[in-house]
Amino acid sequence: MKTLLRSILVLTAGAAASFAQQWEFGGAAGAGFLNSVPVSGGIGSATAGFQTGAAFGGYVGYSQYKHIGGELRYAYLESNLSLKSGGSQATFSGMSHVVHYDLILKTTRNAGKVQLFAAVGGGMKVFRGTGKEAAYQPLSQLGYFTKTQTMKPMASVGGGVKFALTKKVFLRTEFRDYITAFPKEIITPPAGVKYGTLLHDLVPMVGIGVVM
Repeated sequence: MKTLLRSILVLTAGAAASFAQQWEFGGAAGAGFLNSVPVSGGIGSATAGFQTGAAFGGYVGYSQYKHIGGELRYAYLESNLSLKSGGSQATFSGMSHVVHYDLILKTTRNAGKVQLFAAVGGGMKVFRGTGKEAAYQPLSQLGYFTKTQTMKPMASVGGGVKFALTKKVFLRTEFRDYITAFPKEIITPPAGVKYGTLLHDLVPMVGIGVVM
């Protein structure tokens, strides 16, 4: 992960130096809403996934052209592990880190000082199980929670709106969909049980940005 972050920083700095445009810095907070995937091969209908949790992050961006820019972003996401079957549920503490680079496509600010933007990019997501492992776990016939971590390639898509508060400061509302393969190293299916493949983490956030 350190190598990935170092490489993205070098690329960002090189691109910004080449075009010598406007820098942006900011932070935001919100929540992550993750889908559950179907569990097949077990007894009855069941799902595996992650619970809704708080999200915090920050970014460094630059304007490459009038309508095109880029952002290097980091976010911390609370996301406890979950298995459900019928009226039963088993949970395990968890969290994740995301680091990604997005291409930003934006409108010119109008007279109301509002700017729309869309974002698409990619990076990595690190999933971590942080709970205490036990000899007995409810719903273990559907999966096992593990106190470990794994890294997955990640696609990032989204967009948002910027509202100018002053010439240099703006309020920013946005969302991202972080798309990865389901981390079976964290919630591990037993023999004969299969999980769905794709995990979507929908993350709406509100924050403050500064233009330099």
